[in-house]
Amino acid sequence: MLTIEGVARELNIEKNGLIKESLQTYLNHRLLKIETELFLLVKKYGIKDIFEFDSNIKKGFITEKEGYDDYFVFDNLEAERETLKKILARL
Repeated sequence: MLTIEGVARELNIEKNGLIKESLQTYLNHRLLKIETELFLLVKKYGIKDIFEFDSNIKKGFITEKEGYDDYFVFDNLEAERETLKKILARL
């Protein structure tokens, strides 16, 4: 079984550099996936953020039945996107 140390040695890079680069790659991949899911929801409902989503529900442009699940998905995706951006900025 390969270890981080073994991979770093084979690639001739420092272990910490490998860990940091791997983490950045994973987080960027996760961020791209979330942004893709958000884009699909934005396109589906013609909104730009959770506040507009909420406003459109209150105005009756989106029914609660139609948007209930997507509203919470959208909110959670936006929160996770912000968390990932903050983590990436600190790396």
